[in-house]
Amino acid sequence: MRPKLQPRWDLTPKEAMRLQEELRERVEMRDRFGPLRYVAGADMAFDPETNVAFAGVIVYRFPDMQEVERQMARRRLRFPYVPGLLSFRESPVLLAALARLKTDPDLLLIDGHGYAHPRRFGIACHLGVLLDAPTIGCAKSLLVGEHDEPGKRVGSTAPLLLGGERLGVVLRTRQRVKPIYVTVGHRVSLDSAVRLVRQCVDGFRIPKPTREADHYVRDLRRAYQAARTARQK
Repeated sequence: MRPKLQPRWDLTPKEAMRLQEELRERVEMRDRFGPLRYVAGADMAFDPETNVAFAGVIVYRFPDMQEVERQMARRRLRFPYVPGLLSFRESPVLLAALARLKTDPDLLLIDGHGYAHPRRFGIACHLGVLLDAPTIGCAKSLLVGEHDEPGKRVGSTAPLLLGGERLGVVLRTRQRVKPIYVTVGHRVSLDSAVRLVRQCVDGFRIPKPTREADHYVRDLRRAYQAARTARQK
């Protein structure tokens, strides 16, 4: 799974913001995907002492959610930490992991925001546009906007709004647990994004693809840190 659009990473923060505004025009907020046979989840973790990042992607058959393949990549982070520009920091290593896949997913769930972003171009949009692939943002915390609390019943929703514009949907995935934030990435409508994320939920707060990708990269980071500590002794 490789980019169809040439990525640009050697940018200043101001240049990155301008690029977000340019690429935002390419985001498709309607359904343009075929039959879903494979769904993947992607996430990243990094070691703060060395700035080494670990990306992981896991592919599942859909809708039975049986694992098919997992791949990882390790890279040193180059772009500075700037709120609203995390896709420029994280996407290079995520793309490296995605490029190793032998099974191209029909849908990619990203642990992060898509359209619900200050410039309406979060990491789920960025990766979706670069790959020209259907993507959905599944975030654990609020970035922009406001919302009422969704109902307590699993599957309940509330709109995520900013100035009257619907940026995404707040989805209750487990009773008595904080909801998640579902936003459009690319080539998937918001209604379809919510429906598909619901189908990937298996009793936990976080949908299975991104939850397991999170566990995967945390394990990779722990192994790296343990090996580094052992070398220092």
